[in-house]
Amino acid sequence: MSAEVTPFPTLAARAAQVGFSRDELQRILDLYGRMVAAGQARDYAMDFSKDAAVFSAFRRAAERPMARIEKRPALRGKQGIWALYGEAGQVLKRGHELPGVLAPMERKLLKLVED
Repeated sequence: MSAEVTPFPTLAARAAQVGFSRDELQRILDLYGRMVAAGQARDYAMDFSKDAAVFSAFRRAAERPMARIEKRPALRGKQGIWALYGEAGQVLKRGHELPGVLAPMERKLLKLVED
């Protein structure tokens, strides 16, 4: 009987993956919760790779995301770490700070409440 041992992932392997900090994720999930309450979103997905961390919000699970928030640390010195993409894949906002990048989505939610 032969047993193959799979090594436990090391800290170096985890460091190669981009993720959201607790505060960043709290801010994103707060916005997502308000989108759900307004009837705009029903599902979300998160994707983590060595290049980017992505949060996508969906109207329905079987379609393109209505909004996608990306964190790409490699762009720190250029356009900024954060980017907000629309449903058609267009860049709605880029920046170095998350609150500024989320502002267009928050304004859209305020307009829904006022109507």
